Amino acid sequence: MSKYPVTSVIAQIPSSVPFVGPEIQEREIGRPFVLRLGANENGLGPSPKALGAMGEMLSQIWMYGDSACYDLRHALAEFYEVGTENIVVGEGIDALLGYTCRLFVEPGRNVVTSKGAYPTFNFHVSGNGGNLHFVAMSGYHEDIDGILAKKKSVGASLSYFSNPNNPMGSWHNAHEIQRLIDGFEGNNLLVLDEAYIEFAPEDAAPPFDVTNPNLLRFRTFSKAYAMAGARIGYCIGEAGLIAEIEKVRNHFGVNRVSQAGALASLNDQAYLSDTISKVVKGREKIGQIAQKYGFEALPSATNFVAIDCKGDEQFARDIVDKLTHKAVFIRMPVIAPDIGFIRVSVGSDEDLNLFDNVLEEVLSDLGFKT
Repeated sequence: MSKYPVTSVIAQIPSSVPFVGPEIQEREIGRPFVLRLGANENGLGPSPKALGAMGEMLSQIWMYGDSACYDLRHALAEFYEVGTENIVVGEGIDALLGYTCRLFVEPGRNVVTSKGAYPTFNFHVSGNGGNLHFVAMSGYHEDIDGILAKKKSVGASLSYFSNPNNPMGSWHNAHEIQRLIDGFEGNNLLVLDEAYIEFAPEDAAPPFDVTNPNLLRFRTFSKAYAMAGARIGYCIGEAGLIAEIEKVRNHFGVNRVSQAGALASLNDQAYLSDTISKVVKGREKIGQIAQKYGFEALPSATNFVAIDCKGDEQFARDIVDKLTHKAVFIRMPVIAPDIGFIRVSVGSDEDLNLFDNVLEEVLSDLGFKT
C-alpha cells in the first residue's frame, strides 16, 4: 500500500512498466546499440516530404499545436471517406487507449483481451480499476471465438483485439474481423487496434462503418509512416463515441511539428507504397536468416517477424541477452507456452546482414549447431 495519497486503485497496483526502453538498456551495457531492431520501429524512415514539413515547422515550436488538429483531421476524413466528426487525433495509440479506458473502465468493470497481446492496454485498464480477463492465443492468432465467448461470459464493457497482432505478426482477413465486429452490440465496446494495418494484405480490413456505436478503430503514424518518435495516432468511430473521447483527451497533446509531418506523410502515398514493398522484402530476408539456422519464421503482416528458435524460454532469452551485450537490440514475445521465440524488426539490407553476422556469433557462443 502506498504511503502517498493516491487513489485506492493506484495504491494496489505494483510498480512496473510494460517495456524496458532501448535507451535504458544502452545505459546498462554502457554503449549505444549498433542495431535497433526490437521496438517495431520503422528504421526505413519517414517520407522526405514529412521531414521537410517538420523542419519548416520547427521555427514555430514555441507555439502550441492546433488543439483541433484541423488540417490533419480533414485530410484523414477525406482519405477514409468519413466525417471529421468521426476522427480524433491523439499522441499515439497509447494515449488514445488511455482516454478510452478512462471513459469506459472503472472499478468492478470487466475487460477482455488476448493473453500476451499489447500490454500497454492492460496497464490502462488496471490504472482505472478494471478487471482483466484473458483469452489464450489460437495457433499464434488472437482467438475471435474465444474473445466473443469470454466477453459474453464475464459481461465485459470493453474488449481489445489487434489486427495484425503484436507480438506474433499474425492477422485475420476482413471477413473474420467483420464477424468479430458483428458480435458486439448493446452495452459493450470493441477496441480494434490496427497499428500495423498498412503492412497487411489488402483483404485484412473491413470497410469503415461509422454508424456502429460498438466499435473504435485505432491507427497510427508510428509504424508504416515511420514517425514513432512524433507520437501521433488517431481513432475512427461513430460520432457520439468520438465526442466522448473529445471530453477527456489532452487537446494540446499533439505538437505542431508532428501534425505537419503526419499531414505530409499522408499526402505521400507513393513513399508509403515503396516502404511497404521494402518491408515485404525485409520480412523475406529475416525468414531466410531464420531458415539458415534451422529456425522457423512465422508469417507476418507487420514490420517485424517472430522466429521460433526451437528451444525453451531460456534459450530464446540467452539469444536476446547475448545480442544485447553485442549492442544489437531485439526482443522476445512472451506468450505461454510459446515462449521460445525472438522478434526482429525489419531494417535495411545492411542492418539485416549485420544482424545475421552477429546472430551467428551468438549462436556459436551458445554452442548451438544448425
